[in-house]
Amino acid sequence: MKIANKYILIAGLGAISLFSCKRDLLSPVSQTSITDASAFSTAARVQAQLLSLYGTMKGGNFYGGRYVIYGDIRGEEFINETGNLVTSSDVWNLNPTNSATAVQTLWAQAYATINNCNVFLDGMAATGSAVVGTTLATNFIAEAKLIRAVSYYSLLQYYARPYADGNGSKPGVPLRLTGIKGTGSTNLVRSSVADIYTQILKDLNDAEAGLPLTYGAVASYNNTTRAHRNTAIAFKTRVYLTMQQYANVITEANKIVSAAAPFTAATGVTHALQANISNVFIAPYTTTESILSMPMTTTGGDNPGTQNPLGYYYSKVTGNGEFSLNPAGIIADAGWTATDKRRSFISVSSGKSFLNLKYAAPSPYTDYVPVIRYAEVLLNLAEAKVRTTNTVDAQAVALINAVRNRSDATVTFTAGSFATSADLIAAILKERRIEFLGEGLRNTDLLRLLQTIPAKGTAQQKTASDVGYIWPISSTELSLNTLCTDN
Repeated sequence: MKIANKYILIAGLGAISLFSCKRDLLSPVSQTSITDASAFSTAARVQAQLLSLYGTMKGGNFYGGRYVIYGDIRGEEFINETGNLVTSSDVWNLNPTNSATAVQTLWAQAYATINNCNVFLDGMAATGSAVVGTTLATNFIAEAKLIRAVSYYSLLQYYARPYADGNGSKPGVPLRLTGIKGTGSTNLVRSSVADIYTQILKDLNDAEAGLPLTYGAVASYNNTTRAHRNTAIAFKTRVYLTMQQYANVITEANKIVSAAAPFTAATGVTHALQANISNVFIAPYTTTESILSMPMTTTGGDNPGTQNPLGYYYSKVTGNGEFSLNPAGIIADAGWTATDKRRSFISVSSGKSFLNLKYAAPSPYTDYVPVIRYAEVLLNLAEAKVRTTNTVDAQAVALINAVRNRSDATVTFTAGSFATSADLIAAILKERRIEFLGEGLRNTDLLRLLQTIPAKGTAQQKTASDVGYIWPISSTELSLNTLCTDN
């Protein structure tokens, strides 16, 4: 991390109404200088500090764009068109160095988010909780813990060996849990992958207990852009799937997925699949399928900025077309039928296929960035059911049908469609490649199973034992933290 990212800058606050949740408050603009001592002195300032955590998380180098993009282009679905190191040609080639833009800036932005969360939690313990009262303090602390958990999980997906390699015994990342507001707190060893996941799950469990069930029946914006109880539950299904703890995936998913179709969440925000997947990716972006998304607006500083947005990378129509779709990738699969609505996100530009229409908003790229969707929870549950029972599980078949049928009514799976449980697993993994194309999940899906990252174009494959399967540690961190070791 750069030193600037290690020191918290308490956001200055203008006049804002207490507990209002307008879009610009997710990236509050500093209007006056607020000292460390007064940052938590009023309820309005406490809430603004909380909302600013989302603003850091949605920075262009993190969940505003690049974290998602890296998860896609490390896999086999995209072909690099520009050879530009600034826009991640080295990430696509699976050979970034310690000083690579991606390696340094993702690390810095993720740890800046973590540090902001830690400073906020410290401030709440000192004075903030007394200022806002017990109920809101519980909610706000839970939001900060969820953001911290997502940030640590994100770091593990690039800079540490998968949990399956040694059951989490390999080096993870430095586990910083107190805020850094000055010098003298740089050196810290890397905790194990297992220890980091233990902290992630502790934060998510605390978040589940402390978050509100919903921000209101008509508060669709806040229900999509701020964490609520079902957000923590949904993210736990992702974490446990990544750890291959499939029984725990089932336990968590059952809290928000009904036993039979149509699958919905019975309590909290009433999550459900959209009848038309296109609705998830067009304004207002606040569907019941969108469990958590990063909102973007035309306001300066409230969008990913130059060379960070998803549309800039994937669209040749509204963006720079940095990455086309690999003609030998999932788009070539005969099982993905031509009439599937998810094919409508793809169009041909200059003779090549691009994901032109999934993120179609033009510059300044105001498409919301999906963090987690209900469709993922359904497929997480389906995979976990099959892996725990080692059977062609009936509910798993129904779950994959729910995701497939809403986009492709011509395909309905039955138990007889799969000769073995392995065949059903393969179908679920393929469905994930189709459903989440351009949403950043492919890297984790490959690594959590220790699968080879396939070759694509001129980029060579990487097996789980190859150099480049995971990233090196940021050179800036190594220079500042003498206790941190490289991969």
